[in-house]
Amino acid sequence: MRVILVRHGQTDWNEEGVFRGRIDIPLNTRGEKQASIIARTMRRVPLAAVYSSPLKRAYATAVSIARYHHMDVQICNELVDIDFGEWQGLKRSDVVQRYPDIFRVWEATPEKVEIPGAETLDEVRERLMRGLNAILSEYPEETVVLVSHGLTNKVLLCAVLGLDNSHFWKIKQDNGALNVFKYTGAGSKLFLMNETTHLRTVAEIIEDMKSIENPLG
Repeated sequence: MRVILVRHGQTDWNEEGVFRGRIDIPLNTRGEKQASIIARTMRRVPLAAVYSSPLKRAYATAVSIARYHHMDVQICNELVDIDFGEWQGLKRSDVVQRYPDIFRVWEATPEKVEIPGAETLDEVRERLMRGLNAILSEYPEETVVLVSHGLTNKVLLCAVLGLDNSHFWKIKQDNGALNVFKYTGAGSKLFLMNETTHLRTVAEIIEDMKSIENPLG
């Protein structure tokens, strides 16, 4: 199965640095434009199915893609964003102030963090793989699109690469990014990761890299 893994377009909370999780935030104007560009980029790719997280920011992105292929979006609950527990709806600065010790673990060893009321990365990975294997059973030799979220995409890509969740911060997922991999259940091969040149020029991407304070964030 050939998989095109997509991160949804931008929301206001992406811009504001808010922990979104299961809170159902819609795309903003820029995110809607990104979804439209993604859809046009993939309009000539033969697709067997388009799957999405049930959250509206992912679903709206998936609908834009599916429209060009005259197909419906199939909801895959396993693709939903992490349940961030008590961090959901809080800005990064608020989390740092209220949960300083836990936040330090989150930044240093995310695979070990236990956020109050939240899923762990291991729990996220388990459900993502369950969903991916279910889709594989339906489309073992075809191309499918999965539209999900930044965190879930990073966890899934760690699994595809055979890496444990300690490598979580080494993978970047921008809004509107495309990833392409081949998945058989017995093995996988990654062909493309965090592709955003359909949204920005290479020069803009390099400039963004210079401005990142935490190279692992």
